[in-house]
Amino acid sequence: MNIRDRVEKLRQLMKENQMHAYIVPSFDAHQSEYVAEHWKCRQWISGFTGSAGTVVITLEDAGLWTDGRYYIQAEKQLEGSEIRLFRMMEPGVPSYTEWLADVLKEGSNVGFDGNVFSIDMVKKMEKDLKAKGIELKMDKDLIGDLWEDRPEIPKGPIFTHDVKYAGKSRVEKLNEVRVEMKNKGANYYILTSLDDIAWLLNIRGADVPNNPIAIANVIVAEHKCYLFIDSCKVSPLIKLELEAEGIELKASAEIQTLLENLSEKDAVILDTNKTNIRLYNAINSNTKKIESPNITTKLKAIKNEVEIKNLKWCEIKDGLAMMKFIKWLKNSVDKTEISEIIAEERLEDFRREQEGFVGPSFDTIAGYKEHAAMMHYKANKETQHTLKNEGLFLIDSGGQYYDGTTDITRTIVLGRLSDEQKRDFTLVLKGFIALSSVKYLYGATGSNLDVLARQPIWQYGLDYKCGTGHGVGFFLNVHEGPQSIRNDNNNVILEKGMIITNEPGIYLEGKYGIRIENMMLVVEDEKTEFGQFMKFEAITYCPIDLAGINKEMLTESEKQWLNNYHQEVYTKLVPYLNEEERVWLKEETREI
Repeated sequence: MNIRDRVEKLRQLMKENQMHAYIVPSFDAHQSEYVAEHWKCRQWISGFTGSAGTVVITLEDAGLWTDGRYYIQAEKQLEGSEIRLFRMMEPGVPSYTEWLADVLKEGSNVGFDGNVFSIDMVKKMEKDLKAKGIELKMDKDLIGDLWEDRPEIPKGPIFTHDVKYAGKSRVEKLNEVRVEMKNKGANYYILTSLDDIAWLLNIRGADVPNNPIAIANVIVAEHKCYLFIDSCKVSPLIKLELEAEGIELKASAEIQTLLENLSEKDAVILDTNKTNIRLYNAINSNTKKIESPNITTKLKAIKNEVEIKNLKWCEIKDGLAMMKFIKWLKNSVDKTEISEIIAEERLEDFRREQEGFVGPSFDTIAGYKEHAAMMHYKANKETQHTLKNEGLFLIDSGGQYYDGTTDITRTIVLGRLSDEQKRDFTLVLKGFIALSSVKYLYGATGSNLDVLARQPIWQYGLDYKCGTGHGVGFFLNVHEGPQSIRNDNNNVILEKGMIITNEPGIYLEGKYGIRIENMMLVVEDEKTEFGQFMKFEAITYCPIDLAGINKEMLTESEKQWLNNYHQEVYTKLVPYLNEEERVWLKEETREI
């Protein structure tokens, strides 16, 4: 079936079930950003492959809502499908719930699979649709009824993430969680987000591409922890290890029974942004429900000293792979045919040479010329470019290592650039340096600092329609909250030990894209009578292409920052290089 046929088949099912609209989000039953193939329902019904977006089908119309990272990609992938693109957050564009409230008649209903909708999403829908008396029907997975060859829920084995990497045992982590539970007056804690579960129990899996996590749920009680997981995923040895530390394994479906059997004397904590509505509705109606962000989210966001030490070594290894790749690319681009996919594969080869490498941390974005203007571009054999010794090549990639997760972007100059390209490269660099070098008072959030990276770009009437930075997990998801740097109302304070990316960019549709990205560690600076000052420490070690810079646009302090950074890169990497590589890196990190 093509996309039009799938939409029509869905409409037939909607009529049979007396539904006037049906919503298909991007999430799985754990509200994950990246999901296993089994849950790629939105992709199946629309053809849009981005990681974020929601499709709404009515009996007469259809739309996809997605953010600025995917506008260009979505326009192309929706062509011929009759599904309209709604550019989220642009002026005058309604949310999908607002749109439904406008187009549906009074007394209509909206259907969806409650397993993949969070409590917060349902509450917002109820609020937006209340005025027209629109009913929610959340018990039907219509896509599952239509999708004949739908992949199974993954059943890959879990493995232990050694405490020599994690820095804390699962017993220590569970004790920290129970202290917070007691402080909040709860004796049960529902945990459904997969990276939180992996962090808490020091386990990892391979159920979601690029994310070392396993499909499971957890309930922490006062004296026991229940892990709801398919038994085939747990070896006898790991089962014994977990049970010895007070973790009882149960079948996945048993979580519903446990929640139903809670009493009026019990109090359960749950994150309404992460817990799906079906689990919420399973909780005994007499049980007290305490709505709170996941206890584990902040605990895992603040890296311990062992994690930080491991991650810095991990970043040196990753920097070596990136450096070797850039050297190879610049030396080879005019001598042999290199496509976007060949470049992507070659970089992964360099990473595989590094100790402890497990796999990529996300699908590599390897975009040449106008392809780089699509922020989350994925090269394919049919439309990929062959690189030439001219223009800009953007590569955004990362690695999963036992001792950390990396995320880095470099825009590489392959040859002659226009004045406009050099100007824009330099503007991105100026924003990047402004954020990298900021000193600020403790208490600031990423929302307070986002403007620093945008200001040089705004001066030329340009902007980028995405955030400036995100948290990064430790051998976990490459996108990790709660901290971020973006122009929204995120009120999470940047704490010592948090990891955050710095990745401003300029994206000109049909022309080129430029992004520079480092990972940074939040550290303390001086403390005065005015308070504790904070700063960022760059922990990504890879040269920034000097050939893209218009030096006249840089201030002396910006030049000094870049020179100091490049000296740090050289110092960190040079002990592991041969003579030819040392000479090359010395030139790439020369003072300007």
